[in-house]
Amino acid sequence: MTANGRVAGRKARSRPVRPFRSRATQARRRGLRARLAPVDLVGLLVTKPVNVRYLTGFAGSYGALLLLHDRTVFFTDRRYERQASEVDGAEVVMAPCDLITAVIGVLGTDGDGLGFEPGGLTWGTGQRLRTLLPGRAVVPAPELVEELREVKDDDELAAIHEAARIGTEALPEVLAGLRAGVTEREVAQELAIQVRRLGADGLAFDPVVAFGEHAAEPHHPPGDRELGRGDLVILDFGGRIEGYRSDMTRTVVFGKATERQREVYQLVRQAQEAGLAALGHGVRCGEVDHACRQVITEAGFGEAFSHPAGHGIGLEIHEAPWVRPGGSGRIAAGTPVTVEPGVYLPGFGGVRIEDLAVVRPDGHELLTTAPKELLEL
Repeated sequence: MTANGRVAGRKARSRPVRPFRSRATQARRRGLRARLAPVDLVGLLVTKPVNVRYLTGFAGSYGALLLLHDRTVFFTDRRYERQASEVDGAEVVMAPCDLITAVIGVLGTDGDGLGFEPGGLTWGTGQRLRTLLPGRAVVPAPELVEELREVKDDDELAAIHEAARIGTEALPEVLAGLRAGVTEREVAQELAIQVRRLGADGLAFDPVVAFGEHAAEPHHPPGDRELGRGDLVILDFGGRIEGYRSDMTRTVVFGKATERQREVYQLVRQAQEAGLAALGHGVRCGEVDHACRQVITEAGFGEAFSHPAGHGIGLEIHEAPWVRPGGSGRIAAGTPVTVEPGVYLPGFGGVRIEDLAVVRPDGHELLTTAPKELLEL
């Protein structure tokens, strides 16, 4: 039973989602191969789980991909033998005990440069790989897969769009259940129930639920603080579909808003409108951040906006591109990003408004569409 008295059930998804079809993952591997030669690599050992999934569709807990110019080798163990057989276009090697030994068995100890993902191996494992391949240049590779992942294909965008739809539809259900005395933790649990009821695989991340003075902490973890009249309430959450995530924040007032609450809310809303107006194909990340930040700074609250104005989203809740001060990277069409300015004032609380948008050749499309008028519940 949900907080508003409804029985939780699972709603069918509104569209099929197939972000890991064989031709999609093979196209991604071709794109990755094209990036190896310019950085003087003949191969890349991919071990970061989200990158392995992006390139193969494999979502198990143990898998690695060795991508060479003329070979694709996937490593796992017998727990995932059936799933590994679904990795099209790859040789499958069972490496139950020692990935590095298995990689050396495929590569040999001599040859040209091999890259590894420093974010996917421990320092010690990277050093061992270098030691056991004395005839090769073994180097930490730049974030080649992460660069590929920035621009999403149609299937990836469909998954993110569906996750955003679910988050948008879950919000009014959760707001309807707010009542005096409910705790932040209970509302976070209700968020999890609602996104699953609407068809998500689960929440995109541990949600932010912050009441009153706790709303002054941008990433406040839900606790036992009870909701009271006059509290600002920040809800930051999203859904997850086939590994792809959405992200949205809304701030409401439980009761009648004070004049100061209204003023801060309208300031943040104006800042977000400025950031969204700046968002488009080819725009520098720093320009979007600056558009948000300038509005808040000119109002005298610059020190109270304590985080970047946004980020990319996909298989990870925070990924490139990074919408932050001075960010020089440009945002390309097909890239989903958040725009999320906030003002946080100790003892008063805080306001954040966040939307997820996908950049298009002629601007952007909002994927989160919940109303942004200040709600007094």
